[in-house]
Amino acid sequence: MNRILVLLAAASVMALVPAAHGQTPTKPTAAKPATKTPAKKPGTKAAVPVEAPLPAASSEQIDAANMALLGDYDCEFDQKVSLAPYGKAAGYIEVKQKAQAWVMKPVLSSTGALRLEDVQGRMLLIQIANKSMVMDTKLGQRVVDGCTHEKQRAFIATQTDLLSPAPAK
Repeated sequence: MNRILVLLAAASVMALVPAAHGQTPTKPTAAKPATKTPAKKPGTKAAVPVEAPLPAASSEQIDAANMALLGDYDCEFDQKVSLAPYGKAAGYIEVKQKAQAWVMKPVLSSTGALRLEDVQGRMLLIQIANKSMVMDTKLGQRVVDGCTHEKQRAFIATQTDLLSPAPAK
């Protein structure tokens, strides 16, 4: 039994050692010296990435953009979101939250919710009658929730009034 264990151990070690037959030893390579990045010449401008033009908005997209509640939203945890028309292309909305901004394409869903889809494919703003939320679709989580525009707050107030019992006479 010990002889079998010794043979198995030897075979394992041999499998790990590379075959040296017919190979010449290699010299270690010296590290390349660090190259200096050339200093920027005064007066030269860095290359600015060119934005791809957005596709022209369809009539459905224009209609959906007209349904977006533009302006400031108050969100949970004292966060803010703002929506404004995107100045470079009709039918698109610019959404800002903190230092981030996204260009979004409005899409009306079959449920009546308005979806603002990031043209880069990452972010999504969903607007329903009583609130809005911003989601990161890559991470699958909400970035900010409980956002309400003044018109959504007014809608909530009318719903609350409908649910309140009538005063006793």
